[in-house]
Amino acid sequence: MSTDYTLSYGTHATPEDGRCAMEWVSYLAGEPHSDEPACVGPVLRAFCIGLNDSFDDTSRQRLRPYLTRTIGTADDGLDEARSWMAMDWLVRVYAPTWLGLAKLTEAARLLTSLPPVLDTAVLQASLRPLELARHDASAALAVSRGTGRGAVRVLPWAARRSAARELAWSSAAAAVWAAARLSLGDIAGDRARAAARAAAGDAAAVAAREEARASSERAATKEVVHSALASTANALQDSALALLDRMLPTDVLTIDGVAGRRCEPARPHRSQTTVARTPRSARRRLTERLVPSRAPSAYGC
Repeated sequence: MSTDYTLSYGTHATPEDGRCAMEWVSYLAGEPHSDEPACVGPVLRAFCIGLNDSFDDTSRQRLRPYLTRTIGTADDGLDEARSWMAMDWLVRVYAPTWLGLAKLTEAARLLTSLPPVLDTAVLQASLRPLELARHDASAALAVSRGTGRGAVRVLPWAARRSAARELAWSSAAAAVWAAARLSLGDIAGDRARAAARAAAGDAAAVAAREEARASSERAATKEVVHSALASTANALQDSALALLDRMLPTDVLTIDGVAGRRCEPARPHRSQTTVARTPRSARRRLTERLVPSRAPSAYGC
């Protein structure tokens, strides 16, 4: 059995095939091999799996310092609060970041100036500025597409647009939505997600278009898109990790060998016992961490 502490993409039938983030948590907590450890709350489990599979091989290893802190969260009563944090990030961080890159500053400002999206009333109130942002990004994309028509071939432009939209969503937002939808997947939540995704995707396509104009039009589609959007996508990945950090307990559990390159077998359920003895004051501190400040910079983006 491999104990090399390396996170791998996807799920694995056996430990010999590798381990993703949650399969490693199962191992560290002394549970059977699975990507659904019983000791981890469903929102954190969905979030970590999403990040694990959306990051590249190098970035994926950045999840390792957070994994032991997920152990013992299954029954802490904070899943709904974590889902609201994820929705708040999509509305006040993810969409405005891409809008800002496309120089749609007013649409971005309307979203970042919203109060934290932590309940249904604020979520409903956010739908209007999200739809306005969606409209502005779509209009900017139409203008960008029409400007200089003939100088840029239609097929490369369509491919760049598709690649930009895909990159914007897969950078971290898909993983964050996986965490949000578990508790908030109602009609308003779906509308907010759809509007945020559409606005961010079109804004990313506008930014990629501008980069294409400044570079060789014969450059490969993915190269142009990556060049234009990589810095912003990386910043959002950093922000998503900051969001994960805020969702987790502040106390780091001690698991044998986790700090090193290799892990020795964990004592069965040792970490769960430790969490069960955590005083109520520690839970209050975690609850306070789950309430973001008014400024989206609380998520590090």
